[in-house]
Amino acid sequence: QVQLVESGGGLVQAGGSLRLSCTTSKRVFNINVMGWYRQVSGKQRELVATIASGGATNYADSVKGRFTISRDNAKNTVYLQLSSLKPEDTATYYCNVIGSYYSGRYYDFDAWGQGTQVTVSS
Repeated sequence: QVQLVESGGGLVQAGGSLRLSCTTSKRVFNINVMGWYRQVSGKQRELVATIASGGATNYADSVKGRFTISRDNAKNTVYLQLSSLKPEDTATYYCNVIGSYYSGRYYDFDAWGQGTQVTVSS
């Protein structure tokens, strides 16, 4: 089993910045896609940004130009830089990693982090 460990959430004023990090709990063989999603209580989880193994990125329209996703393949870590934060960015942010690891044989995995709270005050 691959688990993800997130960090970096917190309380920030509108216009401020935060950096979220997410790393795997064990060494993995290959990571295909890493991404960040967010969820507000009572609403569906929504995509924020993804980054593919080759570096191609995809962003929700609501965060384009304000958030930046990046990855460090050597550390199996994905980052989300949140800038120009707005109160409507308040949510629990979850990272997602899809890849494979080796343990006697190769296993595919699709793992989610535990969530980190981002609260933006007006």
